[in-house]
Amino acid sequence: MSKRLIKTVLMYFILCFTTYNAVYSAEIKKIELDDAIQLSLSNNLDLQSARIEVELAKNTVGIANRLKNPEINFFYNLGRAGRSEPNMLGISQTLEIAKRAPRKKLAKSELLQKELDVKTAEFTLEMDVRETYVDLVGAKTILNDLTEQREILQELIVLAQKRYKENKCSQTDVIQAQIALNKLETEINSAKTLLNLRRNDFNKALNIKDNNVVIYDTKEDSLPGETVFISLKTPDYNQKMPSFEEIESRALDKRYDVKQAKQAIDVAQKNLSVISRQRIPDIEVMGGYSFLPSTHTDSGDFESGAYVGANLTNIPLLYTYKPEIKAAQLQIERAQINYESVKNKAQKDLSSAYDKFLASRENLIFYKQKLVKDSEDLIKISKKNYNEGKADLTSVVVMEQSYRDILTGYIMALADYYTDWIDFLREVNSEDFDLFYKNL
Repeated sequence: MSKRLIKTVLMYFILCFTTYNAVYSAEIKKIELDDAIQLSLSNNLDLQSARIEVELAKNTVGIANRLKNPEINFFYNLGRAGRSEPNMLGISQTLEIAKRAPRKKLAKSELLQKELDVKTAEFTLEMDVRETYVDLVGAKTILNDLTEQREILQELIVLAQKRYKENKCSQTDVIQAQIALNKLETEINSAKTLLNLRRNDFNKALNIKDNNVVIYDTKEDSLPGETVFISLKTPDYNQKMPSFEEIESRALDKRYDVKQAKQAIDVAQKNLSVISRQRIPDIEVMGGYSFLPSTHTDSGDFESGAYVGANLTNIPLLYTYKPEIKAAQLQIERAQINYESVKNKAQKDLSSAYDKFLASRENLIFYKQKLVKDSEDLIKISKKNYNEGKADLTSVVVMEQSYRDILTGYIMALADYYTDWIDFLREVNSEDFDLFYKNL
């Protein structure tokens, strides 16, 4: 082995060891779903950045309300012109006509849009935390059930070894049971890997500074499968669901994307108002002190007085702002079309999400009431028949594998029920199920 290869291998093991220590030296802290959501809303880095956008928009309102600064003017006449023309010291001020109020209204409308962006980000974050939380609990459930299946196969191996010693079966039964257990071990290793990935996804969704020091984990170690759904903020699958028409009539008004699209129309309309007002000329007013030295007067006396004046500025003669006005009108038209498009897509997305949720509910009920119960009875009967010599080991192993597949399918159906409910909440833009139903 070359020195370079040895060095590469050593570096690899050092890196693996360092990564292992970094991961396992961190504190693992279990947390409830509600606490996880509040923790993320308070500390999520992306959300903090989005909230700064609101502060910037508030600052923009102040900028839009600005007044133009005055100018100080001084005129001193030199040469022969100064013998008869007075010198002047004064101030001039440009007054915007019918521009400041529309500009401020536009800034306020843009501020409201930024606030809707933050509310959307907060809601999306809540749903992401909920989804990754459920996924993590689901991964734990799969690992726990596979571990229980390991115990069943271990009992089966002990039973096969006992029957082999009693000359009631061949050694093939022992080997076959051991192979089944070894195959299960690979599934358990995959489940452990999936569990680590789901835990990382959960902490990524939280996205807080201390993720490198504290690794957050779910309080639950398995998905509630009977009537205890409230801990994961999901309705009981036995609960009667309302019709889609009842949901649709209220859900569309709650959606943040619909509100944002509607607000975009308001922003575009106020932007047109701001641009149109550019056609109105501004007024520049001025005034000050004027004087003529005694050496420049016919009387030989120092003469003083005052002056006032006014100018019309920005008169739209050479440029009338037609391109800007046309562009602003097109922006309004585009925002209105986008609003209709968002509403139309929202209705379709809501319908699809609700249908998917109801299908998951039906699958879960079928698994719970039929497949799982029947499979549990069959595996018990198969083990009993094998122990009594009424069945061979192959049929028992096949039955165990089928039972394992059904149990895994049930867990996936249960996880789908939770995640499809979350997807449905994403479409209705309502995080609180109880509150939502009170409004129906």
